[in-house]
Amino acid sequence: MTSRIYVALDTPDIERAKVIANRVRHHVGGIKLGLEFFMANGRHGVLEMHELGLPIFLDLKLHDIPNTVGKAIQSLRGLDPAVLTVHGAGGRAMLEDAKAAAPIDTKVVAVTMLTSLDENDLRTTGIEGSAHDQVLRLTDLAMDAGLDGIVCSGDEVAAAHKHWPKGFFVVPGVRPANGAIGDQKRVVTPRAALDAGASILVVGRPITGAEDPDMAAREIGATL
Repeated sequence: MTSRIYVALDTPDIERAKVIANRVRHHVGGIKLGLEFFMANGRHGVLEMHELGLPIFLDLKLHDIPNTVGKAIQSLRGLDPAVLTVHGAGGRAMLEDAKAAAPIDTKVVAVTMLTSLDENDLRTTGIEGSAHDQVLRLTDLAMDAGLDGIVCSGDEVAAAHKHWPKGFFVVPGVRPANGAIGDQKRVVTPRAALDAGASILVVGRPITGAEDPDMAAREIGATL
């Protein structure tokens, strides 16, 4: 069975990204490339990473008016990521246009609430209620808009999965039981996230910051 771990290559240095990807390629299911990588390397960089033969999760978290998001996704044609992110808070029309513009085999998933945020952060942006409630509101919106799934923390994935049994659930902010949480506020272990309904796990620093990234990926995979 293909690993459900996607390693987050959050670096602008494409050569470093290639080295890490090559070291862990046999013990991960894919690679995640985010804004830091994309702004430094663009389309060409993503195409170079495609040559490694691993599925690519393109984590751009697009959020703009519907027409702009739709055209931006059309501009990504040829990259054909396995997974692409947009912000659920962009609204139904934006989510619908995003899905319509994406390649047929690309899973478009809505970011619900960043794992670096908690309920105090929500209140400062004018959103009342719990993180749990906000994630479920945006889960329902993504499902109604025809997306493939959502991005949420391990704290909310069980409830989101119950709302949407056929959804595709991306869980970032995953940390091994003995791992440092860094700037994340809502984290779970990889095993707990899978047991709660995660489809794929995004793991960054516990692998990329390890002395032996391949061994770190294997150790995390062994817990699954």
